[in-house]
Amino acid sequence: MTPAVRDRLITCAALVFGAAPLWVTRQLPVVDLPQHLHLISVLHRLGDTTTLYPEIFQRRPELTPYLGYYYTVSLLHWLLPLELANRLFLTAYVVGLPLSLAALLGSLGRPTWPSLLALPFAYGDSFAWGFINYCSAMPLALLCCALIVRSLRDPDRRARWALRHAGALVLVLLFHVQVFAFLALALPWLLLMVKAESPDGWWRARLPALASLAPAVLLFLIWVVLRAGEPTEVVQGAPWKAWGPMLSEQNVLYNSFAQNQQELWLKLANALKDGSDRDALWVVVVVAIGAAVLGATFELARPTAHTLRSLGAMLGLAAAALVLFFTLPFDIRGYIYYLNTRYAHLAAVALAGCLPAAHERLQPYLRWAAAAAVAWFGLTLARGYARFDAESLPLRELSAAAAPRPRVMGLIYDTSSSAVTHPVFLHSACVVAREGGGLCNFSFALTPHSPLEYRVAPPPTFPSEWHPEKFRWDSMGAAYDHFLIRGAPPESVLGRHAGTELVPVAQSGGFWLLRRR
Repeated sequence: MTPAVRDRLITCAALVFGAAPLWVTRQLPVVDLPQHLHLISVLHRLGDTTTLYPEIFQRRPELTPYLGYYYTVSLLHWLLPLELANRLFLTAYVVGLPLSLAALLGSLGRPTWPSLLALPFAYGDSFAWGFINYCSAMPLALLCCALIVRSLRDPDRRARWALRHAGALVLVLLFHVQVFAFLALALPWLLLMVKAESPDGWWRARLPALASLAPAVLLFLIWVVLRAGEPTEVVQGAPWKAWGPMLSEQNVLYNSFAQNQQELWLKLANALKDGSDRDALWVVVVVAIGAAVLGATFELARPTAHTLRSLGAMLGLAAAALVLFFTLPFDIRGYIYYLNTRYAHLAAVALAGCLPAAHERLQPYLRWAAAAAVAWFGLTLARGYARFDAESLPLRELSAAAAPRPRVMGLIYDTSSSAVTHPVFLHSACVVAREGGGLCNFSFALTPHSPLEYRVAPPPTFPSEWHPEKFRWDSMGAAYDHFLIRGAPPESVLGRHAGTELVPVAQSGGFWLLRRR
């Protein structure tokens, strides 16, 4: 077996173990995933009259930056069941993160084995909340970085690499604008740091790369103009609404530097209640520290212009992500939430790529160590996800008891799980609604970044899905024919209507499903 084949086999094994958590449970413990799957189902079946979708929803006519994830999974859904299509998409994201980092490291002439250490950062806080649009844009961003480096370092195929970069950069914008913002810092840094050989001078060598920025920048400006032209509803103190002008003091919430410093590590692995995923991440960190010590004694003791430039390029990408993490606000109310914390993952991935190059004789052993650490992390997370599977099964059983085209009111007083840390049952009503081709009381179709919107007035509901105690039967109850409750007896929530107008059709695992007679 040649060293190249051996390295590929080690990498493939690590990727399989790293993606294993996605395949051990029927419902993934991801907070917003039921919302995403419901919208993808609507998008895919918008003309299906056996559902409520055609009469309730329509495509949003303007450009939105979440098109990439929804339309990609919808296209896969033509070939596969929706949940399988989504699982394959998430698998491509998880394995794509280290592979795209490897492409970047290879384009810079650096060893690629450290890219394996990036895989655990595909999970963590952003993934657990279900910021899938953002997460799936991260590999594309690293690919953009690799392509622009290739366009600088490969004079014979400069235009070809630049054209590919232009397409990848447009894709980043269509998946998530926050990752596009990271590239606004990362790409100029690479243009400065990467040496481009050309007899025609510094600018001439960079013209194709600079031209490749134009399509995405133009598309971004179009989106900004359209978004800025939309009227903003300002409701002081209301959830999901602006509290004032976009960047005003009352509308922007910052975390303190000390809080950001504390959360930087916590955001990288916080999915399991027993903390075992964070313990497993320490194994990855120990391997990285050991590799850094070994690499520093070799690379930094024998510096060359190339190694210093390539290391500086990666350090600049990590610094860009860290600057965004520490300087951006946490919330811009009515526009974007959990803003700065999402960059923790990009910073960690970039830092993995900064590991100094160890001696060539040591790199196979370091690849083995990195693969073993990633496999341990994947198995640890898979065990935690599997524990969640038993908790999520009752929700699927209740969904089967719902009538076709249900209008579901979700009254989830207990959103928690005994296996995972995040409130993974918050959007449970979407599971029941999607299974029957219906709707639920809260939908991401209300948000301007969704590719869908309501054709008619959305059903009445309480201001925030986090506060079911604000449900009022007199003003909201008539709009629904199914009521999904968790964490409270139906009688305490629905009063005399439970057992008269509404009858329980299923109860399991702390869930109640009631239907109109």
